[in-house]
Amino acid sequence: MMPFSTQAVGWNSFIAALFTSTSAVCVTGLSVVDVGRYYTFWGQLILLMLVEVGALGYMTATTVLLLLIGRKFGIKEKLALQQTLDTTGLGGVVGLVKHIVITMAVFQFTGVLLLLWVFKPDYGLQEGLWLAIFHSVNGFNNAGFSLFSSGLIPYVTSPLLNFTMSILIIFGGLGYQVIIEMLFWLKNQFSKQKARREFSLHFKVVTRTTIFLLIAGTVLIFITEFHNEATFGRLSFSQQLMAAWFQSVTSRTAGFNTLDIGGLVPASLFITAILMFIGASPGGTGGGVKTTTCRVLLNCTISAFQGRDDVLCHQRQIPDNIILKAVGVLVGSIFVISVATLLTVSMQPELGFGAIFFEVVSAFGTVGLSTGITGQLSPLNQFVIIITMYIGRVGILMLISALVGETRPSSVEYPEANLLVG
Repeated sequence: MMPFSTQAVGWNSFIAALFTSTSAVCVTGLSVVDVGRYYTFWGQLILLMLVEVGALGYMTATTVLLLLIGRKFGIKEKLALQQTLDTTGLGGVVGLVKHIVITMAVFQFTGVLLLLWVFKPDYGLQEGLWLAIFHSVNGFNNAGFSLFSSGLIPYVTSPLLNFTMSILIIFGGLGYQVIIEMLFWLKNQFSKQKARREFSLHFKVVTRTTIFLLIAGTVLIFITEFHNEATFGRLSFSQQLMAAWFQSVTSRTAGFNTLDIGGLVPASLFITAILMFIGASPGGTGGGVKTTTCRVLLNCTISAFQGRDDVLCHQRQIPDNIILKAVGVLVGSIFVISVATLLTVSMQPELGFGAIFFEVVSAFGTVGLSTGITGQLSPLNQFVIIITMYIGRVGILMLISALVGETRPSSVEYPEANLLVG
């Protein structure tokens, strides 16, 4: 809200500042103002710092600070960090944080170097460097903020920008455990004494589901937008494929756009909404219900069709508590999106159900894509979107467990009873 953060004279609007900071910490990218024009360099720098902390997560960011001041970790801190990173064992959690920070730094620095080649010819070294830093950080962290009023539409035909941003977004959404497991595998491949190394079930599910969603999204968006003059009209066939690919990638919680989202046909908007709802993977910088949740539910459905009593995935049996968690995430997410959409539509029906639903799903999935109605939201609806972004980033199950508290174990077992379903 400080005067030095905005281009206008005086203090920044409270609701605009709250909306922007929430969107940054939740790595969403939705904004009620034009970030590139509304905020000064210092305002943009503060936003970038919030994005970094939001992507790392509270406990990870705190751990980094404690490491910098040389403080040792007790069992309490290690337990909290273990739950945050969703890892087993306490011995390697601090080392995992170090690997996470190094991974972030390497990807973002590489992104800056590549994007500098894109922006320098148009904006010079100084401004081009800041644009490269800003977009690289937002790309890897899946935040989606851009300093351009029209997003990345001017660079829809740039292979270097599309390739660089896609790589940053994909690896940022995969999750640190997957990236580190991949790096250890590559290290093992190039070592003199190769040890047999099996990928974890989490790695297999995340990578294969991600690849399927990226390819399927590209094909479907290309088919639905092929004859749309508002998006693909001036592009060659190869550029159309590249634009469809980038739209598929960015819909998985990044929020950048090389196409006019408001100009997409309804079918493409629906496909994008599905991708936004699914989102990234656990441990990554994106939101959504997560790829692993969808894979577990899909395998549950397959088991039901086959008449099986167990759920299998890559020749491994999925525990019942994981299945219950996946169902809880799905039902809770649908409930939050339904309530937020109902409230927003009730207060501003003139914006249209489709645009509002797309906005709410984008907020919950911490994506940041919009058909252009974000700035038209009333203050009350901006608070609805703020809460939706927060729930989407924290996670519906974690939020409920924090509010309700831990359930006490019960020694009482109830008799089973049949129930007709389906």
